[in-house]
Amino acid sequence: MGGLEKKKYERGSATNYITRNKARKKLQLSLADFRRLCILKGIYPHEPKHKKKVNKGSTAPRTFYLLKDIRFLLHEPIVTKFRDYKVFVRRLRKAYGKHEWDSVDRIRDNKPTYKLDHIIKERYPTFIDALRDVDDALSMCCLFSTFPRTGKCHVQTIQLCRRLSVELLNYVIASRSLRKVFLSIKGIYYQADILGQTVTWVTPYTFSHNHPTDVDYRVMATFTEFYTTLLGFVNFRLYQILNLQYPPKLDSHSEVELKAEEEDRYALESEAYMEKLAALSASLSRVVPSQPEDESEVDVFPADPESAGQEEERQKQLQEEEKQKSLFVDLKFFLNREVPREALAFIVRSFGGEVSWDSSLCIGATYDASDPSITHHIMDRPSIQNQIINRYYVQPQWVFDSVNGRLRLPVADYFPGVLLPPHLSPFIQEKDGDYIPPEKQRLLALQRGERPEEQEEEEEEEDDDEEEEEDDDEDDDEDNEEDKKLKDMEEKKFGEKKPSVKVTAGTVKVEDRARAAEQEKNEEKRLAIMMMKKREKYLYNKIMFGKKRKVREANKLTMKRKAHDEAAKAEKKKTKKSKKE
Repeated sequence: MGGLEKKKYERGSATNYITRNKARKKLQLSLADFRRLCILKGIYPHEPKHKKKVNKGSTAPRTFYLLKDIRFLLHEPIVTKFRDYKVFVRRLRKAYGKHEWDSVDRIRDNKPTYKLDHIIKERYPTFIDALRDVDDALSMCCLFSTFPRTGKCHVQTIQLCRRLSVELLNYVIASRSLRKVFLSIKGIYYQADILGQTVTWVTPYTFSHNHPTDVDYRVMATFTEFYTTLLGFVNFRLYQILNLQYPPKLDSHSEVELKAEEEDRYALESEAYMEKLAALSASLSRVVPSQPEDESEVDVFPADPESAGQEEERQKQLQEEEKQKSLFVDLKFFLNREVPREALAFIVRSFGGEVSWDSSLCIGATYDASDPSITHHIMDRPSIQNQIINRYYVQPQWVFDSVNGRLRLPVADYFPGVLLPPHLSPFIQEKDGDYIPPEKQRLLALQRGERPEEQEEEEEEEDDDEEEEEDDDEDDDEDNEEDKKLKDMEEKKFGEKKPSVKVTAGTVKVEDRARAAEQEKNEEKRLAIMMMKKREKYLYNKIMFGKKRKVREANKLTMKRKAHDEAAKAEKKKTKKSKKE
């Protein structure tokens, strides 16, 4: 019986995990190839619940993987391709060493290649699954597309990322699916509603930047290799849904035709190709749906009385979204050379507006700055010399704030040289009890159709009246002080003494029923808390602590804003007085 007993660390959780080194030896891969394989297949290390038990009594830090995940990798075809590539590199190096140039050319022609199509299908069984995971893919491709041509990253990868990200942006423009935009320190955040899925991604600003040294670009490149394949599948399917040609045409030559003509130089050293992509990213003049949209009315069925409120809210939200899609319809924009051209052109086109820029800046400009039909001229300079009538000159923030506010905001706050209002994040939704800044309250009032400008003018007039009253009060106070001094002198002279005891008439105390009911309710609540179990009381105290902290933070922000406004008002008064003098 003793021989049948299992030894220690040979059952339970100890057999479910495997260390990274053992997994690597089992797969017969180097650390770099193992890491690459795990990224492509979506396998990540796991932290065991009982680490000491899994580590066979040792407390040394080790990376653990699930054994079933490693077994899943044993029959992966890409592992064979990794080994073939190592043989290819070894043979090529040997031929170079012997100066056998014919062999070098022959070995290069037989370079082993592999595709990740089967992994995409395996990880994402349906298209909606792939669409849910496209956020990171798009963010990574937008990042890689801004990289300079250095040895850190292949030029092919940079241009492939550029092409794929531009294609998806074109779909967003064609489908009018952009919803929110936010300018942050990290970059420009976009949010789109693609086939009912919320997709959020970030695009870096187009500044020249150096590669940081503490980033492992091999890991990033592996992720990008997977993401470019995923994004290619998603783009093809999205274009197919809208009946658009994929890949989109560039100057009557599709990408497939270009590739057939110039296989070696395709999208590698052609600056013209990148310029065409830039123009395509800013204007959708060549990408048009082949079929008109069906404008038939949707059948409306009677809703349940229980979910009538939810359905009404949903219908209201859909109406707002439809209205937002045509935000810039019938507007014509011209972009100055100092503003972020691609971001603004993408946003304007996504909401139905027309946009152009100086033809010397980039190809794709459709009209000149002197066009009389231009309604909005976007510029980021303190002033402009030759202004044209019948057109608004505004700063770029007007476009972003109008998109987030879902209405065309008053242009007076965004004129050139004017101090801009705060750029509020559209991703923050305030709840009851949260601090709402005055700018957000003003925006909500505009959305409701109110006119906050009139209220502000009235408040300013009241402030001016208060200032005049304060001046009058100061004069009255001076007169009162003089009367008081005379009275004190008379009292000292005649030695009058007033009695310190006063007799006041009694008042009848009326019973406040509402207050009594509130006290009774509070007493019942206190007794209920006393009767709670220990765990329930702990959870209740935790909830109440969170609520109180929230209120404290809101009060703190309110007081901070009040102090700021008072300081600004005092400064304003000071400048007014100095002007009067």
